[in-house]
Amino acid sequence: MPTIGWFEILLVVAVAIIVIGPKDFPFMLKKVGTWIGTVKRYISNIQNEVADFDVGSNEIEKPIEKEKNNDKTWKWRRFRKSFNGT
Repeated sequence: MPTIGWFEILLVVAVAIIVIGPKDFPFMLKKVGTWIGTVKRYISNIQNEVADFDVGSNEIEKPIEKEKNNDKTWKWRRFRKSFNGT
């Protein structure tokens, strides 16, 4: 992944000032900062939701294991596997 140095940042700012104009440049920076903050909050919320889901994954697996133990076909496969040794 390429790195961005100070010269590249200075070049982008200079081009932005020329294209947007010095009068509207501060408003544009504020708007971009607001967008970046919104995206960061959105990503943080998604990370928290995923972390909460991972904590509860054991609760999901327990009913599945219980259902497997009640399933006669699953019991037969487990018995056959232990009998054959494979």
